[in-house]
Amino acid sequence: MSSSFRSSHSSLDNSAFHTAEFNSSELNTSASSRPLAAYGWDDAWAAEFAPYAEQGLVPGRVVRVDRGQCDVVTADGTLRADTAFVTPHDPMRVICTGDWAAVEPVGDPRFVRTYLPRRTAFVRSTSSNRSEAQILAANVDHAIIAVSLAVELDLGRIERFLALAWESGAQPLVVLTKADLVPDPAGLSYLVQDVETTAPGVQVLPVSATTGEGVEILAAVVAGGTSVLLGQSGAGKSTLANALLGEEVMAVQAAREVDGKGRHTTTTRNLLVLPGGGVLIDTPGLRGVGLYDAESGVGQVFAEIEELAADCRFHDCAHLAEPGCAVLAAIEDGSLAERRLDSYRKLLRENQRIVAKTDARLRAEIRRDWKAKGAEGRANMQAKRGRLR
Repeated sequence: MSSSFRSSHSSLDNSAFHTAEFNSSELNTSASSRPLAAYGWDDAWAAEFAPYAEQGLVPGRVVRVDRGQCDVVTADGTLRADTAFVTPHDPMRVICTGDWAAVEPVGDPRFVRTYLPRRTAFVRSTSSNRSEAQILAANVDHAIIAVSLAVELDLGRIERFLALAWESGAQPLVVLTKADLVPDPAGLSYLVQDVETTAPGVQVLPVSATTGEGVEILAAVVAGGTSVLLGQSGAGKSTLANALLGEEVMAVQAAREVDGKGRHTTTTRNLLVLPGGGVLIDTPGLRGVGLYDAESGVGQVFAEIEELAADCRFHDCAHLAEPGCAVLAAIEDGSLAERRLDSYRKLLRENQRIVAKTDARLRAEIRRDWKAKGAEGRANMQAKRGRLR
């Protein structure tokens, strides 16, 4: 046997050994993480985690976040971990419920060293004047927007939730809770249709945790992944969560009879395993639903307006008074509700203001646009005065 053949053969043996070693490591990681399958762990997450497994870290899903600490469920059970290594100044990068974390296997305290890149993230603008981002949940497949039928429907608020849901990358679902409070089937059908018009392409499901109406359908929808439960206080989120869990896990408080509003029963975001499959993240009631860089989400909520806008005479049509505006034509013939256009404009303006606070180039573009429109308005006024003389 020649030396060149031996060298080549040895190289192949080493390559095969390393390949076998890697495959064995991968299999061990996969096998040790099988208990996490109920929490959404899959082969894609295992592949993402492989470099951290080589460092001796273990995977786990964040089920609850406190100040500086979080609860992480691992293959060996739930542990409390310190987040000192994952608390950057950027609020978009802080760890949150739903993240897949790389955790130290031993230590007191144990530390979360990092988290895997998020597939989706539900983000809103904070209620502060700084308009910072706040991540409510990560790696979510379904965004369940709970809307109480105990009070008058606020279609504008539903549109806000939908814009954030579409922007997150999750599939929205509107659940009309407390359906038993609308005993008239025709009346309930009317309310469902009203919301369906507001939420094109989104399933709208009336549900009653009291009678069980719609609960099985909802459980089947959310069984295939991670769902986040969103809505105002008093929308019945905790009651709905208990109905899906099949037991009284979340505390429930009665809503006020005067306005149907409730107090914050849930104070933290908790990730819970559903008996029918899937996991649910229950969130505190949201008083403010501020947009945060959600232009594409707004466009998806108002898809019919964007489709109409494609037929406008001018590509930069503002749908105010321009000739050949297909959107205004739809308002005139009744095929588009004026409320929808007003809401569309409002959300786009709000989103633009939020983005402009962190985007200097966009701020400059907005100022130029204002100046151009001001100059155009002054020119039109002068021309009008000239004709009147």
